[in-house]
Amino acid sequence: MESGSGSHFFAADVHIGASNDPEGLAERRFTAFLNSLPADTEGLWLLGDIFDFRVEYRDVVPRGGIRALGALAALADRGVKIHYICGNHDWWMSDYLEKELGAEIIRERYVLRDVGGLRLCLGHGDGLGRRSLAERFIFGLFRNPVCIALMKALPPRWVFAFARNWSASSRRRHKGYRFRGEEDPLYRFADGLGRSERVDAYIFGHQHTPVEADIPSGGKLYVLGDWSKGENYLNLSGMYISGRSLPKIDI
Repeated sequence: MESGSGSHFFAADVHIGASNDPEGLAERRFTAFLNSLPADTEGLWLLGDIFDFRVEYRDVVPRGGIRALGALAALADRGVKIHYICGNHDWWMSDYLEKELGAEIIRERYVLRDVGGLRLCLGHGDGLGRRSLAERFIFGLFRNPVCIALMKALPPRWVFAFARNWSASSRRRHKGYRFRGEEDPLYRFADGLGRSERVDAYIFGHQHTPVEADIPSGGKLYVLGDWSKGENYLNLSGMYISGRSLPKIDI
């Protein structure tokens, strides 16, 4: 499906509600960014982990994030289409944003879309490329429908407490991640996909490390950074992608 001629913005890894951000600075930065989007904005692509955890029930949603949710609602009311790709911290969303904002909730590991005249591969980034056995096990466990149903059968208070602790533990374990060039799983995934599909750009999050790199099989890889210290986003307008805090990486 080809989009129109308006601007499209891409962001990931805000981690609203993170325990290491008690003052909510990342949410405030993200909200200011949402409120500043220009009038020609057509699409907003949220590539996962916008919330530090997000577990939704039919009648219960987590508290917090009200500033960002209000800004998203204002964008939806303006006619901006919101696309939300679930990440490893917010996989357990249900249909809250879909019903309230008309958002498209995407659960695939990646999707190929024609956006603004470019063929894009979009995803959060987890589960792509060659991963360790432990990573593949956790990826499958957290997305298993039976495990999710069992988890949601527990009282929300227990589940939210577990999710907060797990998020904090995950953040400590992955502190200091660095892009690994040709050996990076996302780089290898993009190069492999590009040998069978025409892709102009690959846009992911997850690694918390901003990257722009050329892919041997064609196209560019963009990895969005997190919002812990400042804005990190891409703007696609007129078939041109520009970004905030995306260094060029020579492979």
